[in-house]
Amino acid sequence: MWFKTDFCWRGAKAWAGALIAGAAGAALAQGNAGMNVLINPGDQGEQSRFAVYSGWKSVLEKALGRDKATITLSTDATADLGVTRSRIPDVFVAPAHVIGSAVRYGYSPVIGLDRPVQAVLVVPKDSAVTNLAQAKGKKLGLPLQDSVVTYLVRGEVNAANTTVKRHFGGVYETRYQDALLPCLQLRRCDVVAVERSVFDRWAAAGEAVRVVLESKPAPALSVAVKDGVKPGPDALRDAINAAAPSGVPGSDGAKLTELDHASFAYVSTLGYFTPRALPGATVVDAVKVAQLMQAGARYIDTRTDAEFKAGHVPGASLLPYVEKSAKDADYNPALDSFATAQLGADRNASLIFACNGAECWKSYKASHAAIKAGYTQVHWFRGGLPEWRAAGMKVASGSS
Repeated sequence: MWFKTDFCWRGAKAWAGALIAGAAGAALAQGNAGMNVLINPGDQGEQSRFAVYSGWKSVLEKALGRDKATITLSTDATADLGVTRSRIPDVFVAPAHVIGSAVRYGYSPVIGLDRPVQAVLVVPKDSAVTNLAQAKGKKLGLPLQDSVVTYLVRGEVNAANTTVKRHFGGVYETRYQDALLPCLQLRRCDVVAVERSVFDRWAAAGEAVRVVLESKPAPALSVAVKDGVKPGPDALRDAINAAAPSGVPGSDGAKLTELDHASFAYVSTLGYFTPRALPGATVVDAVKVAQLMQAGARYIDTRTDAEFKAGHVPGASLLPYVEKSAKDADYNPALDSFATAQLGADRNASLIFACNGAECWKSYKASHAAIKAGYTQVHWFRGGLPEWRAAGMKVASGSS
């Protein structure tokens, strides 16, 4: 008898939840012509990544209305950081560093999983290393640079007035964090960086490892919505809660929790900010850029074609800097691609290089490439399009 009663109660609850979610989605859909949603499930194994993506996709389709949401999967957080500055998607579902960047560029946090992410540096138990200083010159294992773990570790290392390249004797990179355990076991790595949850799993399995440095906690996978679009943060949060009352499928039982701007205060301070100066180049602001262009200077936009079409400085020339090197002053330009030949034969021409603000390294690297190629009038617009827009200047769109 208890089984039947419990079954009926659970069935009624699920039915009621479906009605609420459907009603919320329908209400949002009525006030919204369509939402562009980008989901980056983070640097997990392929199977886990697909499960997380599928779970969030299902929830967002219920919350927004299946025929009102265009949902795209991303596996490149480095590119997503640039996209936040271009403000192309209406909604992001992404790791903390991407949402933190989005918050700085006109998005509001909505909701996220209730299991904060913390990056830790891990060594074998018999290692003599006990802190970051003692790890100097050691071989480091990292997830790829678009990982939130790598983002957090780079931030902590930079806060110690050094860089990953300068501090460690070598860096081994892999897409999946669990691949760093054998690197440690085989002594190919002296120290590795992983999420605290990954370390806890290793320790619970009896692996002889310990932590020598940890970052502050950052939010787990989270949702942000572009300011000014409908639904706004509150309505979207209610719809997501209604669509996923028991949590997001594929998220290992994590519950949903409300987030605000303060939730991302820490991770937002760890961005890959460019240096404030570049020898051989003149750093210029938006007003000076306008004056230079009026005098005939050529504005070189180093972003992607999609970002350029979404919005650019009128009269700009698109010349993408294809970036694969690290986002720090010790970057290796041989890993990147930039067609300096397209800058023209006149080495005295006045050139302005820009991208998506102080966190975008493409214009810094392109300026450096131009200087090395012999151009003498290099102007680096460090603030880029976000500063241009904030200064109230006209912004063009499309390919021209």
